[in-house]
Amino acid sequence: RFSAAQSYYTIFYLAQAMLLSKGLTFSKHSAVVASYGKEFARTGLLDPKFHRYIIDAQIVREAGHYGEEHEAVTEEQALKSFQWAEEFMQAVKEYLGS
Repeated sequence: RFSAAQSYYTIFYLAQAMLLSKGLTFSKHSAVVASYGKEFARTGLLDPKFHRYIIDAQIVREAGHYGEEHEAVTEEQALKSFQWAEEFMQAVKEYLGS
């Protein structure tokens, strides 16, 4: 559960950094997710799959934090979230020129 949450926050803060590179800042998670989709996924600046990663990682994190016991995050879900975070981090580094 903790691992999935950390992966989500990695993805979320990377999305915030991408938006900040365009001079955009938002305080709500939903605004970051929506704006990332508008600015990067829909325009094709980055592969739209990364927008899906943000959405799916948030769902996994929320299930782990707020879901019923039967909705516990599985090891497979946590690993997938971690892989998404790694892949997104690489794409962000390439985009930002790091």
